[in-house]
Amino acid sequence: MPQNKNENNSSIASFLMKNKIIHLGYLPRWVIFLIDIAIILFANLVTYLIVSNLTFKYYDTASVFQRTLIIVLTQIFFFFAFKTYAGIIRHSTLNDGFNLFKATFSTFLALAVLNYSHYYFIGTKIFLMPALLLMFFISFIFLLSFRIAVKIIYQIYIEASHASGYQRVVIYGTDNHAIALANALKAEQPRRYKLVGFIDKYKNNVTKTILDLPIVSHETSIVKILEELNADNLIIADKNIPSKLQLLIIDQCLENDIKLLTVPVVTDWNNQRQLTKRIKTFEIQDLLDRKPIVLNTSLISNQIKNKVVLITGAAGSIGSEIVNQVIEFNPQKIIVVDQAETPLHQLCLDLEKKMNKSAFIPYVADVRDEKVMEQIFELHQPHVVYHAAAYKHVPLMESNPFQAVYTNVFGTKVIADLALKHKSDSFVMVSTDKAVNPSNIMGASKRIAEQYVQSLAYEVENEPSHKTKFITTRFGNVLGSNGSVVPLFTKQIEAGGPITITHPDIIRYFMTIPEACQLVLEAGSMGNGGEIYIFDMGKPVKIIDLAHKMIRLAGFVPEKDIQVAIIGLRPGEKLFEELLNNSSKTQPTHHEKIMIAKEESTQEFKQIKTDINRLVLEASSLTTIEIVKQMKILVPEFKSNNSEFTDLDS
Repeated sequence: MPQNKNENNSSIASFLMKNKIIHLGYLPRWVIFLIDIAIILFANLVTYLIVSNLTFKYYDTASVFQRTLIIVLTQIFFFFAFKTYAGIIRHSTLNDGFNLFKATFSTFLALAVLNYSHYYFIGTKIFLMPALLLMFFISFIFLLSFRIAVKIIYQIYIEASHASGYQRVVIYGTDNHAIALANALKAEQPRRYKLVGFIDKYKNNVTKTILDLPIVSHETSIVKILEELNADNLIIADKNIPSKLQLLIIDQCLENDIKLLTVPVVTDWNNQRQLTKRIKTFEIQDLLDRKPIVLNTSLISNQIKNKVVLITGAAGSIGSEIVNQVIEFNPQKIIVVDQAETPLHQLCLDLEKKMNKSAFIPYVADVRDEKVMEQIFELHQPHVVYHAAAYKHVPLMESNPFQAVYTNVFGTKVIADLALKHKSDSFVMVSTDKAVNPSNIMGASKRIAEQYVQSLAYEVENEPSHKTKFITTRFGNVLGSNGSVVPLFTKQIEAGGPITITHPDIIRYFMTIPEACQLVLEAGSMGNGGEIYIFDMGKPVKIIDLAHKMIRLAGFVPEKDIQVAIIGLRPGEKLFEELLNNSSKTQPTHHEKIMIAKEESTQEFKQIKTDINRLVLEASSLTTIEIVKQMKILVPEFKSNNSEFTDLDS
C-alpha cells in the first residue's frame, strides 16, 4: 500500500515538474489577487445557479452584471483591508484562513447593510439575503480550499521528489516536547527526516496516534519496533526516561547500527522554530549516567555578582568554562590570566561577543612570575580567585618534574599568598583525583599544592585581620578537555584507527566540562575555608568500553572497521583513580553531588612552607631523581607506578 502511494505521489510530482508548475517559485501577489477574484466570480456564478433553481427570485432593482460588480468591488476592498493576498500560498497558516473568513464575512455584512439601506431609502432591495448568505459560505469555502489544495500538492511534490533522500526517523517520547519536535520536522525546509512514528515508554493496550502517526508501546526491543516501522534513526526526545532504561536503549541501538539522535528541550517558540537545526547525533557525553546538576544560584550570585573575579589558566578547557559560567552571574569585572597566547586570544574573541571589553581584562602571564602576579593583584584587587592554571599531562611531567613543581606547587603558592595578602574573599583551587595516593609526579605536585592551601587556611582561620577562604576542589577526568581520551579517540577514529588503550582493564571516573565547572562554582560559594571538596563522579567507566561506544557512535564496527590496540601502561599511570586516600572519610554537604574530604591532620604551615620553599629553590639545581625524592618526603603516600622512580619507594 505505501508503495502505491509513493508511485502516485511520484506521478503527480512528475506532472508538476513537466508542466513547470512548481518551478514558478512564490506566486506574485497580483497573481494571487487575480485568482481570488476569479474564485469570487465563480462562487457568484454557483450561487446564482443554485438560487435560480429554487423558488427564490432575484430582485429586478439591478441587473446580474450590476449585482456581480458590486459584490466583486466590495470583496476587493476587504481583500485589500485584510491583505489576504499577501501570504505565500503553500505556507498558509491558520491565521491566513482567519483573514479569509474576516474578508468574506465583512463583505457579507457590508452588502447586507447596503441592501437594507437601499430598502430604507428607496423602498426596494438589491440582493436576496439567502443568496448573500450562501454566497458568503461558498466564496469562503472556495478560497480556503484553493489554499489547502496548493499546500497539499506542494507537500506531495516535496515528499515524492525527495523520498529517497529522507532519513526515516522515530521519536522516543509523546510529551509536548516530542510533539513540538514532530511539528518542526514536518515544517523543516529542506527536509532531512521523515517521521514515521512515536514510542511511548508506558504500556499501551489501545491503538493511539499523534499527528496521524502511530504510537508504539515500548514493550518489545527498540530494534524490533524500528524494524516494524522501517526506520533506522531514533531521536530520544523524552528527558524523563529512567537512566537505566536510557542506557539499555542506547546499547541496543549501538549494537544494531541504529543512529541515535538527541535534541535540546524546547523553552520558547523561537527555540521550537530552530529545533531541527539543533538535532545532533549522540555524543559520548550524552551516554554518562548522570542526573542534571541543580545549582544554588543565589549562593553563587552572592559570591560573584558585582565582584572582581580573577581566573588563572583561563584559556584552558576548565578555565574557559569557568569564565563562561561566571559571566552568567554578572561580575563587575573578570581578569583572565594564561601563558598560552593563542588560546587566550581566542577566549577574548569569544568574550567580546558576550560582554563589554571593559568588563574583562586579559593577561598573557605566568602564575610563577611573582612580580607580574603582584601587579595584577594590586591593580585589580580581585574578590574571588579561581586557580585553574596547572600542568596536567602525566607522561610529560614524569620527564619534567621541575616544571611540575615550579608550576603546580610554586605557582599555586604565589596565587594563594597574593589572595591572602590582598584580602580576597575566596581562593578556589582546581585539583585532581590524581593527587590521591599519587602514583606519578603530576599527582604528587597537585597533592603538595593541596597541602599548602589547606595548611594556609588553618594558619589564618583564627586571625581576624584575614578573611580569605581557601577552598580546594578535587575531581576526576573531564570529557572533552585538552588531552583527555575523547578528543584523542575522535582523532584516531577519523584517521581510521587504531584506537590506542594502555590496558584492557583500566577504568576512570568522568565528568563533562560544564558539570565539573558548575560544581567548582558551587563548592567555592559554600566553603568556609580549609575544605577539600570532592565531587560525585558517578560510576567509573571502563576505557575499552568507552572506545567501543565511540566507534559505534561514529558509525563503525569495533575490531572490524576500527581496531583497538593495547599499548601498555604509561609511566606513572594507574589502572584506577581514587577520590579519597585510605585514611580519609567524607562528610556530606547540602549539595548531593559535593562532599567534603576529611583528610588526616595537615602538616603545620611553617613546616610545609619551609619544605616547599626548599624544594622550589633547589629544584633548578637538583637532578630529576633528587626532586622526586624530595616530593616523596613531602607526600609519603606517593608510590611511583610503572615508572623509573619505582626503586625510590624501597
